[in-house]
Amino acid sequence: MSRSEESPPIDFIRQIVAADRLAGKNDGRVVTRFPPEPNGFLHIGHAKSICLNFGVAAENPAGRCNLRFDDTNPLKEEELYIQSIQTDVRWLGFDWEDRLYYASGYFEQLYQLAEQLIEAGHAYVCSLSAEALREYRGTLTQPGRESPYRNRSVADNLDLFRRMRRGEFPDGSHILRAKIDMASPNINMRDPTLYRILHAHHHQTGDQWPIYPTYDYAHCLCDALEGITHSLCTLEFEDHRPLYDWIVDRLQGSLGNHPQQIEFSRLSLEYTVVSKRKLNTLVKSGIVDGWDDPRMPTLSGLRRRGYTPAAIRTFCQRIGISKTPNNVELALLESCLREDLDKQAPRAMAVLNPLRVVITTVPEGQVEALSAANHPQNPEMGLRSLHWSREIFIEREDFCEDPPKQFKRLVPGGEVRLRQAYVIRCDQVVKDPQSGEIVALHCSHDPATLHANPPDRKVKGVIHWVSAAHSHPVEVRSYETLFTVPHPDEAWQGDNFAEWINPNSLTVLTDCRVEESLKDAPPGSIFQFERLGYFCVDSKPTQGIPVFNRTVGLRDTWAKQQQEPKG
Repeated sequence: MSRSEESPPIDFIRQIVAADRLAGKNDGRVVTRFPPEPNGFLHIGHAKSICLNFGVAAENPAGRCNLRFDDTNPLKEEELYIQSIQTDVRWLGFDWEDRLYYASGYFEQLYQLAEQLIEAGHAYVCSLSAEALREYRGTLTQPGRESPYRNRSVADNLDLFRRMRRGEFPDGSHILRAKIDMASPNINMRDPTLYRILHAHHHQTGDQWPIYPTYDYAHCLCDALEGITHSLCTLEFEDHRPLYDWIVDRLQGSLGNHPQQIEFSRLSLEYTVVSKRKLNTLVKSGIVDGWDDPRMPTLSGLRRRGYTPAAIRTFCQRIGISKTPNNVELALLESCLREDLDKQAPRAMAVLNPLRVVITTVPEGQVEALSAANHPQNPEMGLRSLHWSREIFIEREDFCEDPPKQFKRLVPGGEVRLRQAYVIRCDQVVKDPQSGEIVALHCSHDPATLHANPPDRKVKGVIHWVSAAHSHPVEVRSYETLFTVPHPDEAWQGDNFAEWINPNSLTVLTDCRVEESLKDAPPGSIFQFERLGYFCVDSKPTQGIPVFNRTVGLRDTWAKQQQEPKG
């Protein structure tokens, strides 16, 4: 069994679920949910939650995982986000079958439950201004004060709440609050807001509702109404759990189901931010080209860059589930990706910084068909054709007129092997008479060296190449981290994020050439460019010219970079 096929580790959440089933809790049912707010694209942090929720459900008999959009704020939500989320969850390899839900689909039930809270004396309509509300709430060290509207009668509260629903009041004039404890050390329990007035068009319900439930109120009740048994969420919701339980407990007679909220640490990845607010800032400011920019940690961005679902699932499995906050090294994610791509990515040759080479021993117009394996360890992936002709391109970096010691590539008078082809010797260097720049090399080849050295020849250097006549022009985009600091979430305070942006996060190379077999490669195709790394065909060509995104290098360079002294 390969590492990517290992069984998931038994973390503390899976231990809780197993114990609940053994005890017969929830009649042995295991029902989870992935509940994104449709106010942005999913990112690598969401992948951890997706793998956990769908994974726990799949590992238990008759387990189910729902996909539910917690769409309680129409001002920040869009249909675009809804569609992208569904695409990303499916791409990651999970299926909610027919269990697609929206919090907005429960709006009528949530409203009726709110009236029940009012009737039981657990909620009231408050008419404090937003500024006064903040003042009355208190601080972390000082208790809050009770609203002067806290003791309105049930009849008055019901009348006001029903008029709120009918749209009789302007935004911000009233809110519905839970009546809990203004002196609670947990600020979330200081009479939190349950409903607010918001005259806004909703992407699912249109203009039907002038009031909307808050996330804290709607989320727990949607869990209960759907029969969720284990509500798995990240640690920032730990302080909200008492409110989650308080609401469900007060309405238990109408719900009949009490989900258990369990928190785990969120994913924090080096050189990355996973706050949707901050990601949205990067998009709005134009620092990146949209939510699916390959420099973004969104699943759509990672997909464009060439990351695979299997690599991300393996990564989520290896980082594990715990309550301890941790910052995961980017090298681990890249290692999972390399491991997956090495097994499946076809090999090809590309030249990113071309230097023209004339093979003087090949007659004009002569073309020889060579063959090369698409994958050295997977013969079932077949062969591809290469064309050997008089003019080829090599990487400019693979030739040095005045080479340093240990330089094993092409030099004046020296020999080098062309991968999948012949040994060539550099006989002449051609320079521009004005600038002195090297513009071409004249070389000869040895026909007896196809694919192998004769016994009496020792040629150590091997370089890649493409035929000048049979290769195709492409644009190549190379990426570095978007941020220059390993923990940008900590550095990013207020509006200072621009100073941490890496000016070299994107390098565009426009004079690149790829071998003929890649001419019609569809978007999303991933190849290993021999000696260079893994590259993915972008879904957005440049003026009809194919774009290849550099996905990841062939080796882990992070350890070396971190060992280098800082100048």
